[in-house]
Amino acid sequence: MWLYSITLKLEGVDYMSMRSIYRKIAKKHGVSVSEVKRDMQAALDHAYTHTPDDGITGAYQEQVPHKGEVPTPDEFIRYAVTKMKNK
Repeated sequence: MWLYSITLKLEGVDYMSMRSIYRKIAKKHGVSVSEVKRDMQAALDHAYTHTPDDGITGAYQEQVPHKGEVPTPDEFIRYAVTKMKNK
């Protein structure tokens, strides 16, 4: 599994679509967009199914809006961008 770091400059977030975010990450790491999405989902799945029983991590995870048990990469990115904008 590839590990990706997402660095979004706040001034660029307003006009970056989800599609362009994925493309930028894929290009940077020399992989396909589908591989980026798959690996991000795998990382989220792992994080949400192996949550430490400290009460804190789970509380932070629940702040991320998600329809299923685990957020999708789109849901997570939208949440992260919103948090960055509100800082």
